[in-house]
This record gives sequence, C-alpha cells and structure tokens, in this order.
Amino acid sequence: MTTTAKQRGSQAGKSGQARTRLARAAVVRAARTLFPERGYAGTTVEAISDVSDVPPATVYRLFSSKLGILKALLDVSIAGDDETIPLADRDHVRALLADPDPRSQLSGFAGITRGIMSRTEPVHRILVSAAASDSAAAALLAEQTRHRQQGQAQIARSLARVGALRPELREREAADIIHALMSPEVYRLLVADRGWRPARYERWLTGILIDQLLPPPTHQRERTPECTPATNR
Repeated sequence: MTTTAKQRGSQAGKSGQARTRLARAAVVRAARTLFPERGYAGTTVEAISDVSDVPPATVYRLFSSKLGILKALLDVSIAGDDETIPLADRDHVRALLADPDPRSQLSGFAGITRGIMSRTEPVHRILVSAAASDSAAAALLAEQTRHRQQGQAQIARSLARVGALRPELREREAADIIHALMSPEVYRLLVADRGWRPARYERWLTGILIDQLLPPPTHQRERTPECTPATNR
C-alpha cells in the first residue's frame, strides 16, 4: 500500500511538472507573438493569458509579472529551448572552449552567435524599448549585458590561456573586441537593417574575429569567404 501510494504520488508530481512546463511554454509563445505586435507597454498579462489559454492567476504564479514573462522569453530565445542548463555549461559550449584550434573555436562561436541573435533580435529590441521608460526593464537589460560580457570573456580567456592571441593584444582588449563584434547591435545593423542573410553574417563574423584576435599567418594570407566580393547569400 505504501509503495503504491508513493508511486501514485510520483506520477502525480511528474504530471504536475509536465502541465507546468506546457503552461510556461504556452505563455512564452503567446508573448513572442504579442510583444512585437503590440509593444511591451501595450501588451497586458491578461492578453497573454487569453492567447495562451492559461489563467491569469497561473501566469502570475509562474512568472510573477510581465517583466518575468519577457525575461523567460529572452532566456528561451538565447538557449533555443526551455532547459534550465545555463548556456555556458552546455556541452557544445564547453567543447568549443576546450578546442585546441583557435580558428575552429572562433568559427564555432560565430555559429552559436548567429543562432542566438536570429532568435533574440526581436526580443532584445523589445527589451531595449521597454528599458527606456521602465527601470525594472533597464535593470534586466543591464543584467543580460553583464551575462553576455561574462560569456564572451571566457572566449578571450581560453585564447589567452593557450597563447593564441595577437602578441600585442591583452586578454581584456580581446574580450572588448569580442563583446563589440558579437553584439546585438551589430547583428541588427547588418541583418535587420542592411538585409544581410544570417549565413553571410556568420561568415563575416568568423573572418573578422580571426583577423582581429589571432596573429596573421606567416605565409601569404589566403582569401576567406568574407573577403570575396559581397553577395547577400
């Protein structure tokens, strides 16, 4: 009897967790639709509740506030899923940080950056807009920027550790370069404003990171895709 009761309790717990996860996902999907359409200020928790078919009380219980929903949307967009594992602790990121080939490492991070930016660019734009008039949103934007700086500093640190940086480049300077080139602002300028395809952005980012961070090869430098005549493909 005791074992059966425990099994039923375990099954009920798993079922509750599944329902909670489905509810969170539905709210995040609704927010992804409504925030760009109505703006942050014009989107209410009640509207998100209606679109997601999740009761308002449940929405508040899961996210606390509208800003909590925006943060969850941003987190899911950065990671690409709703797993709770931080991006820096994920296997593919750890593998790249340990990659002994600095060119391969930078190419890999350019690919990760392309994926993150393609998912987060509209959300980041909403957060920047909200931060202009909402102090809590401004604090969230500052927090996200710090997290991005910390993650990008790991790339500079891994290159410095193995002596892969240009001789005149310090680790802090390398981190600043990475932070600037991998910024949402640069992605938005090239892809959203100038119409570059994400694949072209990734090729350009790979080439410019290698050019700015690593010593030039001793032999004649080979032409890379980003140095060829520009095509929007």
